[in-house]
Amino acid sequence: MPVGEALLVVLAGVGAGTINTIVGSGTLITFPTLLLLGVPPVTANISNNLGLVPGSLTGSIGYRRELRGMGAELRRYVPISFVGGAAGAVLLLVLDPDLFRAIVPVLIVLGVALVVLGPRINAWATRRREAAGQEAREHRGAMRAGVLGAGVYGGYFGAAQGIILMGVLGALSGESLQRLNGLKNVLATVVNAIAAVVFLAVASDRIDWLVVLLIAVGSTLGGVLGATVGRRLPSPVLRGIIVVVGVVAVTRLVL
Repeated sequence: MPVGEALLVVLAGVGAGTINTIVGSGTLITFPTLLLLGVPPVTANISNNLGLVPGSLTGSIGYRRELRGMGAELRRYVPISFVGGAAGAVLLLVLDPDLFRAIVPVLIVLGVALVVLGPRINAWATRRREAAGQEAREHRGAMRAGVLGAGVYGGYFGAAQGIILMGVLGALSGESLQRLNGLKNVLATVVNAIAAVVFLAVASDRIDWLVVLLIAVGSTLGGVLGATVGRRLPSPVLRGIIVVVGVVAVTRLVL
């Protein structure tokens, strides 16, 4: 890989790590970038997943203050994310690769749409939480189902997994959005990590280790930035970058 392309992948990793910590849609930066550089879709998806794990971890650590007192929630939902992430990763490997290539544009468009609609989703979740008050804590069955669904989606593709999680958690939990964002980061880390384990175990031949290394370096830095400086970045700017990269990637794939 030429030096210029390698630097581009690292920068994409920084952006993804930052955005994953704040918003939860960093895959829409790295995955389309890899596609634009000619990496095959399944290889790009798997390598991208592995590379983003360190960034997810640093982002979760950065939110440890907000996670204090949430031990019960973590014990309840981490195992569900574990199962969902493993199931999604297995689906990616057992389904026809041509099917994944065919639906990649749809998945990217879905992710971009969720990013654009993110503020409305959060606003709706806030109104729902305020209207329900503490009663929202009782919707544990729906929470489990939502966390499981987000985990399967995250293990299979992952783009905008964080926004899906925030929509579910925000609508059905009485916790503050900052605390829920911390919980979201942990659950997304679990999904990415277990999917990575599955890929390492049965799909090592589809991994581009240089891509993994470059994204890992960038996403680790991005996770730190997202938990500190990134919290002060304007959300519209981050969302705009995601939309532009996503649209360019879909255009190249379709045309």
